[in-house]
Amino acid sequence: MADPTTYRPAPGTIPTEPGVYKFRDENRRVIYVGKAKNLRSRLSNYFQDVTQLHPRTRQMVFAASSVEWTVVSSEVEALQLEYTWIKRFDPRFNVKYRDDKTYPMLAVSTGERFPRAFFFRGPRRKGVRYFGPYSHAWAVRETLDLLTRVFPMRTCSKGVFNRHESLGRPCLLGYIDKCAAPCVGRVSEEEHREIVDGFTSFMAGHTDKVTRKLNADMMAAAEELDFERAARLRDDLEAIDKVMEKQAVVLGDGTDADIIAFATDQLEAAVQVFNIRGGRIRGQRGWVVEKPGDYAGLLVDATNQPEGDAPETDPALPFLMQDFLVQFYGDAVERAETEAKEDAAVIERRGVDKHSFEEAAPVTRASVVPREILVQVAPNEAEQTLKVLEELRGAGVDARVPQRGDKRALMETVERNAKELLKQHKLKRVGDLTARSAALQELQEALDMEQAPLRIECTDISHIQGTDVVASLVVFEDGLPRKSDYRRYRVKEAAGDGHSNDVASIAEITRRRFLRHNQDKLAVPEAEEFDGSTFSDEKVEEMSTDARRFAYPPQIFIVDGGAPQVAAAQEVFDELGIVDVVLIGLAKRLEEIWLPGDPDPVILPRNSQALFLLQQIRDEAHRFAITYHRQQRSKRMRVSELDSIKGLGQSRRTELVKHFGSVAKLKEASVEDISQVKGFGPKLAEAVYEGLHASK
Repeated sequence: MADPTTYRPAPGTIPTEPGVYKFRDENRRVIYVGKAKNLRSRLSNYFQDVTQLHPRTRQMVFAASSVEWTVVSSEVEALQLEYTWIKRFDPRFNVKYRDDKTYPMLAVSTGERFPRAFFFRGPRRKGVRYFGPYSHAWAVRETLDLLTRVFPMRTCSKGVFNRHESLGRPCLLGYIDKCAAPCVGRVSEEEHREIVDGFTSFMAGHTDKVTRKLNADMMAAAEELDFERAARLRDDLEAIDKVMEKQAVVLGDGTDADIIAFATDQLEAAVQVFNIRGGRIRGQRGWVVEKPGDYAGLLVDATNQPEGDAPETDPALPFLMQDFLVQFYGDAVERAETEAKEDAAVIERRGVDKHSFEEAAPVTRASVVPREILVQVAPNEAEQTLKVLEELRGAGVDARVPQRGDKRALMETVERNAKELLKQHKLKRVGDLTARSAALQELQEALDMEQAPLRIECTDISHIQGTDVVASLVVFEDGLPRKSDYRRYRVKEAAGDGHSNDVASIAEITRRRFLRHNQDKLAVPEAEEFDGSTFSDEKVEEMSTDARRFAYPPQIFIVDGGAPQVAAAQEVFDELGIVDVVLIGLAKRLEEIWLPGDPDPVILPRNSQALFLLQQIRDEAHRFAITYHRQQRSKRMRVSELDSIKGLGQSRRTELVKHFGSVAKLKEASVEDISQVKGFGPKLAEAVYEGLHASK
């Protein structure tokens, strides 16, 4: 592992032009490729104080032993060269958008003498046409089962085909007319190829021609009184309709577009792509990738901000979007050109009619890079990125953020899918027994504990600029949430800015949670209810999700925040004499673990199971706190205009809102209407009326 100072370029030797740079390790392998508008400015960031670097970037610069660069004439060329080098060198520190799973596909072996349709999962092969991807394997098999009624092409393996060819009789599918049985010569090679062309044409989106022909044939059969054939064609149409139902129209104008959205956390990003062709969803794909250190540091440290001031979008999204667009469509064009060459070879070798083959499955740059690309956020260097996309397509591209209408609604659907993908990815890690065991073992080693922690608790504060301050306390046992032990608190509001509020609130919640810690250690589970409501001789209201008290204390107590929050909680521990609970803080920005009294944080590897578990616990505490905060804020806002009316207590305010449905409708009521409410006489009704209308 090399010290970055040993290979740092001499001052003034790095050019200031746009370019692409490579970091190499001691074996001359390329481990990272990046681009820059200004090479000197960009590379200087890597050689600053290493303690200020993002953990992933720090790991990369120590793994490298040299850096080199290539100057280009424009930022567009830099984008193109960066993509080329990432494809060529496959650097381990670059993000690569590869599926987190292998999606099922419907494949047609166009290179065979008698092509077959089959379910496929894995890397693409030569001489095979692929349709999809599909989200589920059953969707492929159901589509294939329905379409072979209309296009009875071969679906059997080579071994089954050869066996029935030697036997001279077809398989069951041949007897029930779901295969044209080319194995026994029921159709010729040319006739079977025509069936295959119809199948691939339908799968490529040319559905109207098929449905029109089936309708015409059915009507003709009915007129000829061939009702058996008409019924069979009717069933074929129903099969076609079932396939089409799974591709519902989402954009009525027949738009061809790709819709792309991300969901991110501090370390990872999930991306979802919906492929819309002819206004229908033809495909959906998703990836989960680790965010590069280059721009993961752009995240705002929410620990130092009031809850309501946090940014709505991740600052890294424009950079993620740019990388994804260049990589995704660059790979798509490369695959399309490869398939086009294979198709040309098949046409020449098999003598297939070129016109019908191209109609059945057109593969062009324009077919894989659509005219319209709808993105969640504009990519970084949007103008240069658009030029790269237009060069890949060979025509104009409209890449934009939808603002309203059906396209905006569809973008929100894609965003929800991206969030769900990230959520499921994290739950899969935490929910797996082996992963949970590994996470607890790693925590034990990282925190120097005598045994793996069975019970972990975490608290989080939620507020908007110091108002409606609430807190949550979540409990995980054996790596899984124990929701019956969750707690939520209304916090005594402290003066000061949001940061000092958080520190004071953390101290309060820690004191309330551990005030009876020593007694809890000796208690039995069915003992008296834990209320923890005494704080500085005052009663502070606490809401709980369960009537039971805590049966036993945690091995680890997590506070959401950095060194200040940990120090505040440690003061409470010292005051109460608690020495058998490990106290840690988890900072949001770089996911650092802070221990009491330590000047430097503990940094777990980004792929650590322990880190994923801590993230899951912290995110659950944040979710629980946010939910309670919103409830309290909504409740306060619903009755805020009634607070100043004399003689109106909490129960009567609630009765008014319940009777009229809302404060707005209450304002429209007359004195007589208000006096009809239970408990309201003429004088009180008049006071309410005057109070509401005087506040206008």
